[in-house]
Amino acid sequence: MAELATIARPYAEALFKAGGGAEVAGQVAALAQVSSDPALLHFADSPKVNTDLVFNVVSDVLARKSVILLPALQNLLRAVLDNGRLAALPEMATQYTALINAQSGVSDAVVYSAFPIDDAQLSDLVASLERRFGRKLHARVEIDPELIGGIRAVVGDEVLDTSVKARLEQMKMALAA
Repeated sequence: MAELATIARPYAEALFKAGGGAEVAGQVAALAQVSSDPALLHFADSPKVNTDLVFNVVSDVLARKSVILLPALQNLLRAVLDNGRLAALPEMATQYTALINAQSGVSDAVVYSAFPIDDAQLSDLVASLERRFGRKLHARVEIDPELIGGIRAVVGDEVLDTSVKARLEQMKMALAA
């Protein structure tokens, strides 16, 4: 959503300028996960609930996950709640991660595979993808049985599709031409 991205950008940039790096990124991700819960969003939108109560609920949920918010993130959460922007927290986390990655020269990669990939295969694959894309990658794997075989790697707006499905589509196009 463009609107959420627009709302989230100043918060993410302010948090980035405040510093913190990887520790803050982990807490922002945990905060985003909790704030994306539909029941919490519904609770927070209730006119009978004040922001202090929502802050305490979110803090308690995070504490049960062994996450104690840093002061900068407590301030961010209070500002987000005071401005009624709780729904934008997942997008803030995404943008914050993008800023951290840009600073360190790392990109996120999503590898779609028809079958599970073990750790050894993934490390070899990531090394190959890093050479191909010319940058360090943080990869996560998602299973997509429709690929039939092979992989489809998405890094930012670049896609490397070596799946059986893609090759069949190429053959189909060649035969139809």
